[in-house]
Amino acid sequence: MQILSVQSSVAYGHVGNSAAVFPLQRLGHEVWPVLTVHFSNHTGYGEWRGPLLAPSDVADVIRGVGERGVFPTCDAVLSGYQGAETVGEVVLDAVAQVKAANPAAVYCCDPVMGDVGRGFFVRPGIPEFMRDRVVPAADVVTPNQFELEFLVGSPVGTVPDLLAAVDAVRATGPRRVLVTSVRTDATPDDAIEMVAVDDEGAWSVRTPLLPLSVNGAGDLTAALFLAHSLTDGTRVALERTASSVFAVLAATHEAGRREIALVPAQDEIVAPTRTFTATALR
Repeated sequence: MQILSVQSSVAYGHVGNSAAVFPLQRLGHEVWPVLTVHFSNHTGYGEWRGPLLAPSDVADVIRGVGERGVFPTCDAVLSGYQGAETVGEVVLDAVAQVKAANPAAVYCCDPVMGDVGRGFFVRPGIPEFMRDRVVPAADVVTPNQFELEFLVGSPVGTVPDLLAAVDAVRATGPRRVLVTSVRTDATPDDAIEMVAVDDEGAWSVRTPLLPLSVNGAGDLTAALFLAHSLTDGTRVALERTASSVFAVLAATHEAGRREIALVPAQDEIVAPTRTFTATALR
């Protein structure tokens, strides 16, 4: 598969394309990374250096890729954090170009906006832009529970709440939804869940809750789910994604690392040693 990935990049650490490209390549996919920023490190460190690329420059790179005549062979577009609406417009234009060349291509959007405990960490206007423009244009979306609640404008406390919220998002356009960092009244205190829904059903995978919080895990999750979705059904994609992400995070925790252990745990991306089975929710 060939994937156009329009995301941020960092020299040190793993977020955005720096978290997505290597795992996709490790799974055997060709990736065309387009950078929206190139920072020294992710902003969670509190200080960083490097350029925020102008939307026109991002568009120019995408245009150059298209001029190679490869868009008809592009299977998917992947996007994550969008720092401004103008960058989002560039992403949407890229999706339109790819789909014009290959109507079967899939757009996977990780609608990065915020998280529980942190609230929104994007500039004002971005959440609304994501909700109103970007998510409806996507085929696959991968919000965390906090982002899902914003997209539908209501809290999620139970499994029925969750499924109703996902159905509301799917009604706007996306046919496949993965919800990460799920905690409902049915989730044990020592666990966390991922839930995936498509036209065929809804499934949940529960994994142990690890005592760590690292940047880039969501970017890794979106990339893996897209990759497995391109070759497998939603249930299998969920199981493989959850198993690999848990293994990488477990390796990160065991090593006491601040950055996700992508390279040390790379074999877990392809063949996780511990696998988790999905449970049907309906």
